[in-house]
Amino acid sequence: MSKVNVDVKELLKAGAHFGHRTSKWHPKMAEYIHSKKAGNHIIDLTKTVVMLDQALDFLAETSQSGKQILFVGTKKQAKDTLRQLAEDTNMPYVTERWLGGTLTNWQTISARVKHLKDLEAKMESGQLNAKYNKLELQRFQDEINDMNITFGGVKNLNGKPGAIVVVDMVHEANAIKEARKINIPIVAIADTNADPTLANYPIPANDDAIKTIQVIAEYIKQAINDGKTKQKDVKLDKQEVEEEE
Repeated sequence: MSKVNVDVKELLKAGAHFGHRTSKWHPKMAEYIHSKKAGNHIIDLTKTVVMLDQALDFLAETSQSGKQILFVGTKKQAKDTLRQLAEDTNMPYVTERWLGGTLTNWQTISARVKHLKDLEAKMESGQLNAKYNKLELQRFQDEINDMNITFGGVKNLNGKPGAIVVVDMVHEANAIKEARKINIPIVAIADTNADPTLANYPIPANDDAIKTIQVIAEYIKQAINDGKTKQKDVKLDKQEVEEEE
């Protein structure tokens, strides 16, 4: 269980209750919609709290088990927050462009990642410096820079993650499709235009407001860190038992 206490007032202040235009709604979001106002749907934040609590418990358990959690959010409102969240929790992320096969064809993607790591290692050690002139070195650096934009967030992804966290289910449809294909649990912010049944742990909330994304990201960070702390405690307890024996 996660120790995180979700505050409905904080979600309200962040605008998490503002949905899309009523004309753009997805019928499967009906149970999470409170009302309509000025042509927009209003999300029921009491339901959001319940669903977010469930998602946080799952993420804490995933983190405690030592599995990786992949963060996916490529639209401008989400990318900076998700990148920071991934760096704070030492988890992989995709915030620039979803590459087809990132999950379902990891073998090919990992070959490109290995090439990037090899180039970086050779550049850092001076191995390339000893063999090539300045112009050629600059080309290598440009290649490294370009590859880091595409693959930088998944450099430390160790194959199949324990879960993916998605901001904007409609925008990241391809990532969700791949995760479902190979049975990776999905935690996703589900706005009123999304099909929440495509996620294992949908979080009904505004996926366009930066503040909402930031608030939910902070809760997720706390849950993941709780899981990591419990993992360390279990290891220490096990170590103490082994030493006593």
